[in-house]
Amino acid sequence: QVQLVESGGGLVQAGGSLRLSCAASVRTFSVYDMGWFRQAPGKEREFVAAIRWSGASSYYADSVKGRFTISRDNAKNTVYLQMNSLKPEDTAVYYCAADPSGDLYYASSYDSWGQGTQVTVSS
Repeated sequence: QVQLVESGGGLVQAGGSLRLSCAASVRTFSVYDMGWFRQAPGKEREFVAAIRWSGASSYYADSVKGRFTISRDNAKNTVYLQMNSLKPEDTAVYYCAADPSGDLYYASSYDSWGQGTQVTVSS
């Protein structure tokens, strides 16, 4: 398993921006596809974005497309989620995940998870 630590969450007004980081403790980070998910109170964990090991391909939920950008720096063992034009409905705990064995869009595909970081968007 890959150990993951998220950071960068916080409180922001609607329309603002945040950048989340996820640092991985593993030698071979560059071989792992990575994903970001989020979970709001009373709701299921949902897919936000994912990126292939090379960074060549990325995928987004329709709800964040055009506002969020996933990226990675394999030299720093870190994946990022740049979130712009934030909305109150983006409020959730955000989790990064590594090494999906199946479909990138499904939380059940991922073996390793971080502890999460809270993002709160006020209206």
